[in-house]
Amino acid sequence: MPQYLPALEIDGPLARVTLRRPHVANRLELIDLQTLQAHLREVEATPTVRVLLLCAEGRHFCSGFNIDAVPGVDAGALFESLADAWEQARPVTVAAIQGGVYGGATDLALACDFRLGVQRCEMFVPAARLGLHFYRGGMERYVNRLGLSMAKRVLLAGETLDAEAMRASGFLDQLLDDGEALDAAVQALCERLCGFAPLALAGMKRHLNAIANGRLDAEALLADIAVSNASEDLAEGVRAWQEKRAPKFKGR
Repeated sequence: MPQYLPALEIDGPLARVTLRRPHVANRLELIDLQTLQAHLREVEATPTVRVLLLCAEGRHFCSGFNIDAVPGVDAGALFESLADAWEQARPVTVAAIQGGVYGGATDLALACDFRLGVQRCEMFVPAARLGLHFYRGGMERYVNRLGLSMAKRVLLAGETLDAEAMRASGFLDQLLDDGEALDAAVQALCERLCGFAPLALAGMKRHLNAIANGRLDAEALLADIAVSNASEDLAEGVRAWQEKRAPKFKGR
C-alpha cells in the first residue's frame, strides 16, 4: 500500500507531490485524500517552501475519487475539503497535467495557481451522468476560473474537453507538445517562482484569491502591503535591480 500513496519530496523552496496509482489512472482512495492533506500540512509547516508542484505517474493525471471505495462516504465533502485547502495553501501551486483529468480531480487542478498540460490531455466530469451533485467549492471554482457558460458545459452537459478546449477555456495556462516539453516548462516556471520574494508572492496570492471569491479583507491587504514594504526582501530586490543581479530573498 505505501508504494501507491501520494509521495512528498521537499527540495529547498520546492515541494513536489506525486500521485502514484497509474494502473488505475491515479484514482484517489480515501487514504490518498488523507495523505494529501497530511502532505499539505507538512508543506505549510515548512516555511522555506515557496512552490508546491502536483504531478502524477503514468498516462493520466487523475481520475478523481473512487466513489465505490467506502460505502456511506461523502466524496464531495472530502474532495471539497482537500481542494479548498489546496487553494488556500501558502506556497504558489503548480499542476503538471500529463494526461486525462476527470471528476473531482478537475477541481483539485483548478485549485492550483497554474496548470500546464500536453496535447493528449482531456477532461470531463461525469457527475450528472452518475446522479451526483457537485459540491459548492468546486462549482465556485469552475465559475470563478472558467466562467458560468463553461461551467455549465462541463458540469451540466457533461462535455469532454480536449487539450485545445482546455487551453481556450483557461483551464490550462500553458499547452505543450509532449511530456518532455511539459517537464521543461514546469521546471522553468517553478524555478522562476522559487526565485521571487516569498512575502510578496504569498500575500498577493492570498488576496487575489479573496478578490476572485468576493471576500477581500481590505485591512488584511493593507497590513500585508505594509509588511512587504518594510521587508528586507524589498530592499534586497531594489538593490539587485540597480546592480543588475539576481536577488537573494530570505522571506523577511
